[in-house]
Amino acid sequence: MKNKQLNRKSGKDPSRWKSLIGLLPFFFFIAFFLVMPSITLFSGAFQDMDGQFTLANFSFLQNTFALKSYLTSIWVSLITSVIGGAFGFFVAYATTSGRAPRWMSTILTTFSGLAANFGGVPLAFAFIATLGRTGFITALLKGICLNGPDGAAICPFNPYDHGFNLYSVVGLILAYTYFQFPLMVLTITPALEGLKKEWVEASTNLGSSSAQYWRYVALPVLLPSLLGATILLFGNAFGAYATAQALTGGSIYLVTIMIGQQIRGDVLGNPNEGYALAFGMVIIMSITIFLYVMLQRKTARWIKS
Repeated sequence: MKNKQLNRKSGKDPSRWKSLIGLLPFFFFIAFFLVMPSITLFSGAFQDMDGQFTLANFSFLQNTFALKSYLTSIWVSLITSVIGGAFGFFVAYATTSGRAPRWMSTILTTFSGLAANFGGVPLAFAFIATLGRTGFITALLKGICLNGPDGAAICPFNPYDHGFNLYSVVGLILAYTYFQFPLMVLTITPALEGLKKEWVEASTNLGSSSAQYWRYVALPVLLPSLLGATILLFGNAFGAYATAQALTGGSIYLVTIMIGQQIRGDVLGNPNEGYALAFGMVIIMSITIFLYVMLQRKTARWIKS
């Protein structure tokens, strides 16, 4: 007994080391799939093809296509984070307010957990099979007649003849929104559940309306959570690659697609410049994560109180 106490005081607790052995697979995974790729990325961004130090890889800042890819990625991420955030907030509110049936809340929560992780090639294929030129909904629309602006009947109605194109930025926004709003539901639900019923009762007893309660009580309290969740959605869309590549075939210049083309070498073929593009992307993602963590800390204060 005395030896065990001495070992614990000296930091030589055998049970502690046994528990740390179980973490070895996690540390190996982090080392091989996060640390080492990050080191390769950072070092490659400042090297030329011969391995010599250079800053020429960052000349992409003067490349119109590279800057356009950043702007397009930021634009698509902003739009989908706002649309998905707003839609997801109302869905989450419907499930937490107590007005929706319990079975419906369970279905929405389960669906959100699945849809938030449904992306990449399967999601692109699902949208092509649904809204593509020969998709299910497109075929249904071709079988109906609509009135045009001049009152003339349009038969059949083909959305692709009237400006819609799934393989464009609009289609990409639709696809991204599909996995953005379920993520918002999962992220904002704990904050909505943290709203205390006593606040509503006190607000009602003081004579305030529902609109005044949300304006002066609920929204100020939820604002850090809403902003943090929206920032998380932005980062989620900004780093997406497989869905855009499979849906558009690389025809839309996103920064992730441009990085893939540089590293694979099938079109551009300068891996080091691809590392530099990824380095800029890491900076944007780091800012996003920092803002999200700051807002989450602020949210955690009133949830614990």
